[in-house]
Amino acid sequence: MQVTKKILLIHPLGYSAKLAKNDVSRLANIMPPLGLASISAYLTSKGQENDIIDCYAHPDSDGLIGEYLQKYQPEFVGFSCTTSSFFDGERLAVLAKNIVPTIKVVFGGVHVSALKEEVLNRYPALDYIVVGEGEETLLQLVTTAPEMLAEVKGLARRDEAGRGVFNGQRTDLLDLDTLPFPDYGKLTGYPEAYSLPIFNYPKTPNASCISSRGCPYTCSYCDRSVFRRTFRFNSAGYLYRHLQFLQQEYGVKHLNFYDDQFTFNRQRVVDFCMKIIENPLGMTFNCAARAEHLDAKLLALMKQAGCWMISLGIETGDEKLLAAHRKNPDLTMMRGKIKLIKEAGIRVKGLLMMGLPGETEQSIRTSQKYVYSLPIDDFNLAKFTPFPGSPIYQTIKDAAGGLGIFTEDWEKMDCMEFQFVPSGLEKEQMDELFIDFYRSHFQRPRVLWGYCTMLWKSPDSWRRFLLNLSSFLRFAFSNKRISSSKSAKS
Repeated sequence: MQVTKKILLIHPLGYSAKLAKNDVSRLANIMPPLGLASISAYLTSKGQENDIIDCYAHPDSDGLIGEYLQKYQPEFVGFSCTTSSFFDGERLAVLAKNIVPTIKVVFGGVHVSALKEEVLNRYPALDYIVVGEGEETLLQLVTTAPEMLAEVKGLARRDEAGRGVFNGQRTDLLDLDTLPFPDYGKLTGYPEAYSLPIFNYPKTPNASCISSRGCPYTCSYCDRSVFRRTFRFNSAGYLYRHLQFLQQEYGVKHLNFYDDQFTFNRQRVVDFCMKIIENPLGMTFNCAARAEHLDAKLLALMKQAGCWMISLGIETGDEKLLAAHRKNPDLTMMRGKIKLIKEAGIRVKGLLMMGLPGETEQSIRTSQKYVYSLPIDDFNLAKFTPFPGSPIYQTIKDAAGGLGIFTEDWEKMDCMEFQFVPSGLEKEQMDELFIDFYRSHFQRPRVLWGYCTMLWKSPDSWRRFLLNLSSFLRFAFSNKRISSSKSAKS
């Protein structure tokens, strides 16, 4: 019989709570920690008592964490961190050990999955690293005798000498259809405390969902530390039941699928859409897809099932630069697929990045011209960041400055600042080009009219925009994240 152990799961904010109030990037998109919610549900199903504290949705949570630790004295505290939120998680780990000296600290997520035992060697407050998928590894960690932990795959730990060691990757991956739905009930204020990006949904309440894990492609800039090159997905039936649960339990009217490749398995999408069409739930949805996996017939079916917007990874409008970082760099094909999406009556959002190795001022101008020629409704331009776990990260480090200047400041590695500047460019120059890319976009009459139509297509987006107008304007005019001087330790 397994022993029930109290486990606290924490999603760190990543910087000072004082700065979060006016942080436009947070205000515009507060996504629930779906990974933690999934792990929580799995642990509960196996008899392991646990709770979640989401500091990103509720920035002033230090006091709550302290009270929880003092009251319940949990045996484990787990953190799910990105690169930029790692130090805030480490700060909270120290806090936890000061309150409960016997507590065991576990970290998971993309950042530590990439660095593994290196993190244990550098940060003494951490006891264990869960590498890759967390459900089964964490369950085994909390139910296995300490002397047997060397047998737990997917776990990095300390050996007898205190050095970090990794037990090796898990090979017994879970069937995703056997997992319980994420424990949304443990997320305080769900779903109202969370919000999709403005102008990216028609109605509220809205929510997020992940229905697959992994990606079979090998783009240079994408993390491979958690799912590697595997691709697994929930069946259409499971997916329908998940949406039905969210609609019945929380009144959700719109859902955003955060899958990397929602349409990779075409038949699954066809079956899912048919279930929605035959038994409507009164919900709409967004998804992300690669252009190669879209066609007119599928798009028509998705539209009928309630697809409201599709996000496409365009990355850059310079085909030569794109070819250096991903397969199928066919911008003519991309243009044709965007046309098909629009003809189906679905909105299109382009996902781009600036500052890839090999980027030049000319390639940025070429990309700008290409993007402006497309009939897209919205776009997001990220500042390229070489994250640990992506192939390009090690390539840049091995080049020792040959590809550009890389300032590896984890707290600022959030795609909001240029931590990498390609050879031949200056950071100030990059910032100016970034500003011009966005400013020129918003000055175009067609774009302005498109946002005006959101008054009746997404009225809540305009409400949020006007409520936070001062923050958005400060961001737009300064091109600096309001929390750019943030310190996770302040």
